[in-house]
Amino acid sequence: MRARLFPSLLAADFANLGDAIQEAEAGGADGFHLDVMDGQFVPNFNFGPRTVEACRRVTALPLEAHLMIVQPERFVSDFVQAGANRVIVHAEATPHLHRAVGLTRELGAQAGVSVNPGTPLEVLRPVLGDLDLVLVMSVNPGLGGQRFIPGSVERVRTVRRWLDEVSSGAELEVDGGITPATATGVLAAGASVLVAGSAVFGGEVARNLEVLRAVMAGGQPEEAS
Repeated sequence: MRARLFPSLLAADFANLGDAIQEAEAGGADGFHLDVMDGQFVPNFNFGPRTVEACRRVTALPLEAHLMIVQPERFVSDFVQAGANRVIVHAEATPHLHRAVGLTRELGAQAGVSVNPGTPLEVLRPVLGDLDLVLVMSVNPGLGGQRFIPGSVERVRTVRRWLDEVSSGAELEVDGGITPATATGVLAAGASVLVAGSAVFGGEVARNLEVLRAVMAGGQPEEAS
């Protein structure tokens, strides 16, 4: 199965969000990634259920809500009701990770868990068999446009091995600093979903998506606009 690409709307023009979504969809996006920030777990505020509702009105593609918030289980139902197909919580953000995952699936959405670059991957072990997605952060969350952390490739490779060991069908997503140059390493390590922000919305969207798609299909990295 080919790898999928979810543009991060954090890098889009907020004043023309609907147009940005439609342009990326026309260019071949597989879905959209929405970073939800509470100003506590990460230092910024961004997006909420109403933003998800607005995005749902302009696209039928999958929407994933990445909850960078403290005690995310309090808000899972709000994002599912708003139209999120998948809700991703941070392992570091709740002492009730299993509960948050179970609640998400009970509500009919796919459940994902994200881990920060400095978090030991072992935190995933207790819930690995219950997940639809694991998100390996390749930057520290909360700010767009950061540089990819090279050690993330080995972390992706480790999670891929663990998923295979338990015969999990969960997707393996990577978010942070994804460009045509960094995509090749994480794909080779076993990633199946890439989140890209600036590499999609920083310039000509259609061309940027074409370049990323070529790399994901096995082509050579090249510079996008």
